[in-house]
Amino acid sequence: MSVYLLSTVKFFGGPLAGISLGLSYLETVLLTIAGMMTSVVVFSFLGRRAANWLVRRRIKNNKPLFSRKSRTIVKVWNSFGVTGIAFLTPLLLTPVLGTVVAALLGVPKKSIFLHMLWSAVLWSVTLTFMTFKFQEFVTMLF
Repeated sequence: MSVYLLSTVKFFGGPLAGISLGLSYLETVLLTIAGMMTSVVVFSFLGRRAANWLVRRRIKNNKPLFSRKSRTIVKVWNSFGVTGIAFLTPLLLTPVLGTVVAALLGVPKKSIFLHMLWSAVLWSVTLTFMTFKFQEFVTMLF
């Protein structure tokens, strides 16, 4: 459950939790994917509302509407579209923020699900593999 819940909020917390709990590679990969996709489903329906809440919060706290991070997201969107946003979501954005950004930019829900799914599978397999190999390397040293 920890792997699943961590992956809904911070993607690479899933593989770290999986290895620390002694789960198998496949269990960790599947729970990490399931966690991210849960966030994607929930926030694709709440995306515009969440984005409006974030804008109101920034205005209320006298913060600029456009930050360095938001400008970078717009550059990625202009260059690569939803594919670029989905690719970067597990690494730089969170599943929540990546989904909200995609929804705010007008991406249809079906497209958000599809792109976030391949991204979740790709990064879950990759990050879990790297985490397990790093653990092997560390145990070999000590």
